Amino acid sequence: MGFSSGMMPPQQPKWKFYPMRILLIAFAITCISACTAVGFPGVYRIDVEQGNIVTQELADQLQPGMSRRQVRFILGTPMVEDSFNRDRWDYIYTRRNGLEVLAEDRLTVFFEADSLTSVIGDYIPEAFGGPSPAEPGTEPLEETIEEETAEEDTTEEETAEEETGEEEETAEEETIEEEETAEGG
Repeated sequence: MGFSSGMMPPQQPKWKFYPMRILLIAFAITCISACTAVGFPGVYRIDVEQGNIVTQELADQLQPGMSRRQVRFILGTPMVEDSFNRDRWDYIYTRRNGLEVLAEDRLTVFFEADSLTSVIGDYIPEAFGGPSPAEPGTEPLEETIEEETAEEDTTEEETAEEETGEEEETAEEETIEEEETAEGG
């Protein structure tokens, strides 16, 4: 059967398997979105450090009455300068691996008439009532805690021994009293 000059060829559908293609595209989108939520296996996530690195040594350099310029020289430009309270500077340091926050350190300094008045946060300088710096040759904090725990354990054992000793003494005193009453009566 031939075509005449005025006839058009028969129309073929453009999408031969239209429903199957829609299902395939929907499945591909689902798989890709699942991989982003879970994470691709074997992908290395770097540690990201953001903010100002603030340590106890830097914080110990702060003294009451320092000017804003001196504080900025020691700690650097603050991460957050409160636009509503110009006398407050926040120093925030965050370490994270992907979405997991490994550590977050905060230090907030307050000024009054361009002079440092107080410091709050994770690192309090000694001048503002913080801990005094450790002297060379002193033991680290973890070892001190372990020793204190060991001392408490020995103290508890000694008290337990003393209590059993007291019970034995009272039992001996009672037997002696019973013997005396038996002899005297």
